[in-house]
Amino acid sequence: MANRTPFTKCLSPQQLLELDACTQCGECLGVCPVQEVTGNPAISPPEKIRMFREFIKASEGLKARLFGSREIDRKLLEEFTKAVYECTVCGACGQQCTVGIFTQRLWPMLRKEMVRRGLGPLGVQARLSEIIARTGNPYDKPSGERFNPWFPEDVKVVESAEIAYYAGCTSAYEAQPMVKGDVIVLGAIGEPFTMLPPEEEVCCGFPLFITGQHDILEDLTKKLVCAYKAKGTKVLLCSCPCCVNIMTRDWPLFYGKELPFRIRHVTQFASSALKEKKLSIGGELKEKIIYHDPCYLSRGVGIIEEPREILRSIPGVELLEFDRCGINSRCCGAGGAARKVFHDNAIAMGKLTINEAVQKKADRLVINCPACYAKMHEAMQGHDRQITITDIMELLGSLLNKARL
Repeated sequence: MANRTPFTKCLSPQQLLELDACTQCGECLGVCPVQEVTGNPAISPPEKIRMFREFIKASEGLKARLFGSREIDRKLLEEFTKAVYECTVCGACGQQCTVGIFTQRLWPMLRKEMVRRGLGPLGVQARLSEIIARTGNPYDKPSGERFNPWFPEDVKVVESAEIAYYAGCTSAYEAQPMVKGDVIVLGAIGEPFTMLPPEEEVCCGFPLFITGQHDILEDLTKKLVCAYKAKGTKVLLCSCPCCVNIMTRDWPLFYGKELPFRIRHVTQFASSALKEKKLSIGGELKEKIIYHDPCYLSRGVGIIEEPREILRSIPGVELLEFDRCGINSRCCGAGGAARKVFHDNAIAMGKLTINEAVQKKADRLVINCPACYAKMHEAMQGHDRQITITDIMELLGSLLNKARL
């Protein structure tokens, strides 16, 4: 594709205004996790916006309209592509932005433009669309292994119900204690719930959305929505923040109309069950616990209090907080599919979180995201400051019935 073609095809009017609104003030630099571990200003949020504005100017600016657009050096485009894919898309820069740029949505659209030009995605990300279309998940794993061996034999799943549970790919294949905890808690609550068969529970589409590969998103969404609708679903539960985010924000767009069910995070469901006495904690935990807010749960969909309500309900627990928490939380390093290509960055970010948890004398680091779960455990390997890492539903499930976990 010629570099002279417009660079604004994938952007909404709001995003075009946001690009113009950036004042290059640099307020975002202090919260960018990539800047924190690399210190490289060439891949900073303001620099990415400055470069992209230059691309637009070269292809659609006044001079381009009067005298024709000019060819942009491919090396410059490749450098920009690397910069926009090295980002974890955590959205911290947007949260800090003095003019309110919604970067958690802007960066994926800039990636989509690079995909349109044949410059992205990078490395193993490039095969995601083909792998998901073939296997139903981004890990190239057989669908028959999706619920094995982690699904508890004594938890009953009914054929159809108003409540449905979606395990998700990263949870099912890379963070199995997390989803095992989910279904143990759901079983303990006692309300009938259903699930799709493993071959039908395909990827939610988030890995494709975040890497700018949108070609099969509509098909994935309609397949899942129609399958849950056929089971009589009124509430769809999920624990992966990235899944919940795309389900809430983008599924209605790809489906073409309002979803026939509500989306809820499992901590919302479990917190309500505790308050309504449908769920009771049978054990205590005399520990100092520190909770890490996932980027796409806190900044993404605003779920902050419910996980803390669950942790505060555990007898004996003292709940600590990171310096940056809630909507201002620091990315653990696993976001934006960047961990698949920029592994060292991800590990370095994970260690920053571990170091602060240890510094605050926490006995346990509680997380609430399968990408965080997998990458934080990896960052802990060989670390000289060891701390227990547990998913919130894994912890809750263990206290309901310790024999199961």
